[in-house]
Amino acid sequence: MASRPLYGLVLAGGKSRRMGQDKALLQRDGKSQLAHMVELLGEFVETVYVSARPDQADDPERSRFGLLYDNYDNIGPIAGVLSALEQHPQADWLVVACDLPNIDGETLQYLLQNRAEQQPFTAYRSSHDNLPEPLCAVYTAGSDAILRDFIAAGTVCPRKVLIRSDTCLLQQPNPRALDNVNTPDDLQRSRLEAAS
Repeated sequence: MASRPLYGLVLAGGKSRRMGQDKALLQRDGKSQLAHMVELLGEFVETVYVSARPDQADDPERSRFGLLYDNYDNIGPIAGVLSALEQHPQADWLVVACDLPNIDGETLQYLLQNRAEQQPFTAYRSSHDNLPEPLCAVYTAGSDAILRDFIAAGTVCPRKVLIRSDTCLLQQPNPRALDNVNTPDDLQRSRLEAAS
C-alpha cells in the first residue's frame, strides 16, 4: 500500500432539494446520519473531514467535525472532492456521500484492500447499471489535476469523470450498500428517519 496518508471525506455540502430536508441530519439510531458516517470512516482512515459549503459553517451538526469548505460553486459533489485534494495534496482520500444508509464496514474495507496503487481512482461498479460509483471511492493524491481538466472541459459529473478515466472498478460485496436516499419515498424505504 502507498506510504501516503489516507484521509476520509464525508460529502455533506448538498442542498437536499429533492429530499426537502437536510440529508446529513436524517436520524439513525439516535444520531445524525452525518455523525454515523464520520464514525464509520474513522475506523479506516487517519483523519475524517466533512465537506461543506461555506454558508454551512454555522450549522451546529456539521461544526462538530473537521470541516473542509468547497472552493467551487455550483458544480456538485466534485467541488468537495477537488477541494479536499487541493487542501491536503499529500493524502489519498476515501470519499463517501453522507446519504448512504446501507453502507457498511465490509464495503469500505474491501474497497481499501483492493484499491489500485497505479490508478488515480478506485470505485465500485454500481449493482444497478455497472457504471462507476464515484461517491464511495478512493481518489489518490495528484488526481486533482485530472478533475480540474474535466471541469475546465465542462464535465462536472463525477461518474462521467470516472467513466472517462483510468479507474479501477470493483464488484460490490454488498449489492445494496451504495443505495442512497434522495427523496421522501427513498427515506420511507430506508433505515433512516426524518430529523425531529
